[in-house]
Amino acid sequence: MKYSNNGTKSNLSILLYRNISLEFIKRDISMQYKGSYLGFFWSFLNPLFMLVIYTFVFGFVFKQKWNIPSSNQMMVAFILFSGLIPFNLFSGVFARAPGLIINNANYVKKVVFPLEIFPIMAMGTSVFNALISYLILVIGVLIFLGKLYWTMLLFPIVLIPIILLSIGLGWFISSLGVFLRDIGQIINIMVSAIMFLTPIFYPLSSIPKPFLPLYNLNPIAPVVDNMRTIVIWGQTPDWNTYFVDLTISSLIALAGFWWFQKTKKGFSDVL
Repeated sequence: MKYSNNGTKSNLSILLYRNISLEFIKRDISMQYKGSYLGFFWSFLNPLFMLVIYTFVFGFVFKQKWNIPSSNQMMVAFILFSGLIPFNLFSGVFARAPGLIINNANYVKKVVFPLEIFPIMAMGTSVFNALISYLILVIGVLIFLGKLYWTMLLFPIVLIPIILLSIGLGWFISSLGVFLRDIGQIINIMVSAIMFLTPIFYPLSSIPKPFLPLYNLNPIAPVVDNMRTIVIWGQTPDWNTYFVDLTISSLIALAGFWWFQKTKKGFSDVL
């Protein structure tokens, strides 16, 4: 598909579109730690430090009930960390979305530029960070639990629904952020609310039955649960839930893209 910023067709090929997206993702990743002494190594150090903190706080101070042997409280840290990986991927796009177009306003009035790549850029950076975190998680599980499961290879498949959800909401919210500047404050509150309404720091089994239907509406929850299933328990995902979640996320991605294409014609008038 070929687009210009006024919503009409342009001469921008799919190949060029993909190359520009990759270049912006690389630039965005490099900009995260620009000017720091350790630079790229912070991509490994940040999740490593968080894993150490989770190990201490939740493994030894607050011993959560996760149906695991009391002698292996170290596993609690891995359970929490595996749940945070997909959530951080989502929040990395969701929290940045309101400012993606505003912060790149100089590209809006260019005759031909695919503005839809900015949410893709944020998603690409989040995926990169998730891969680093997952690598650290796998190494930690191998060292401290002494075993790896073949189901860990399903990690990319498990993430597909949340990637589609993130990019769909990224297109929608980045467009909305151009016209409604307060949306950024609302999103910040929503990120915190979603984190605690997603079974990350507590097992799904601890949720009272009357509230379970509400939790089932959360498209992030199945991804978090499947992450733990493939990494900690060594089982295959719940495929029925997975495909339902995949369908919903796909529809959200299509709706977000449609919304972005319909509204981006007015960006230049506002910015």
